Amino acid sequence: MQWAHSLSIGGRRIATHAPSYFIADVASSHDGDLERAKALIWLAKESGADCAKFQHFLAKDIVSDRGFKSLGEQSAHQASWKKSVYEVFQQCETPRDWTDALVAECAKANIDFMTTPYDRAAVELTAPKLHAFKIGSGDVTWTEFITFIAQQQKPVLLAVGASDMVETERAVAAALSVNPQLCLMQCNTNYTGSAANFSHVNLNVLRTFAARWPGLILGLSDHTPGHAAVLGAIALGARVLEKHFTDDNNREGPDHGFSLNPKTWRDMIDRSRELEAALGDGVKRLESNERQSAVVQRRALRFVRDMKAGEAITAADLEPLRPCPKGAFEPWMLDQAVGKALRRAVTRGDAVIADMLG
Repeated sequence: MQWAHSLSIGGRRIATHAPSYFIADVASSHDGDLERAKALIWLAKESGADCAKFQHFLAKDIVSDRGFKSLGEQSAHQASWKKSVYEVFQQCETPRDWTDALVAECAKANIDFMTTPYDRAAVELTAPKLHAFKIGSGDVTWTEFITFIAQQQKPVLLAVGASDMVETERAVAAALSVNPQLCLMQCNTNYTGSAANFSHVNLNVLRTFAARWPGLILGLSDHTPGHAAVLGAIALGARVLEKHFTDDNNREGPDHGFSLNPKTWRDMIDRSRELEAALGDGVKRLESNERQSAVVQRRALRFVRDMKAGEAITAADLEPLRPCPKGAFEPWMLDQAVGKALRRAVTRGDAVIADMLG
């Protein structure tokens, strides 16, 4: 079972040492309005997103009305919904006849189009129109569907929220059995937007994934408030980041409350790019912007008294003081100076340099 160490999405290379790829999940935030969906595409682009993602599902093909009603009281983020789960999903559908318009609008905005398909017809409809597929955490156990999506030979972004390592291994194997182009995304599927969820995001799972599948592209599908989880994930090696996106957190709808808006999305991008720059390449060196600092902060061996040519230097004749100009003896070089005769006279405070010594 092999996996790719880099992916190409819309001409963007996704790899460990490449900039992170950000997906704005519009999801249901279009509120059933195509023009609003188009406007969100442009806002996502202006806010710094690389991709505007939608969700292609039909209520009848994703949820059982009877099944949810038999559960009784709705739980978690659905507890605040004013309508039944089935009715909310109906309202949140991305109509199939919007697809070409959404693809065209993304092209105009110069942002990648992507979707999460929830049935085979959605896969077949969108496969010719996109560069990569996202598979939601809810389908982690539907391995037949995972394999079907992977068979389209597009990069597959697989979220594995609400699953354990055995389930994750099985889902990964289903995708990799037919397609090495995989990004594995850690996720916590509590959509309440509560700060308490930080205790459950478990970003160190990314370390576990990296050890199990060395070189596999990793990501995070995140629903926590703010940017802490995203920044932590980038530091741990995630290079695909997904957050929900809206223009107004106060709108009524299942996703608006915990989504990022254009202002908070832009802030996330800016902080992430700063972090990427700060991470560097891991090679320890004197950086170019430290060269002057090294001179003024480091100590050089300096004479504590005037000395004549021919005198032998003792340890008592020297002390370590700032600055340390290029070519000066540093404190660790004391043994290289002690015992040497001076070729010329020196003045108190002079730094020891090689051509002074006999």
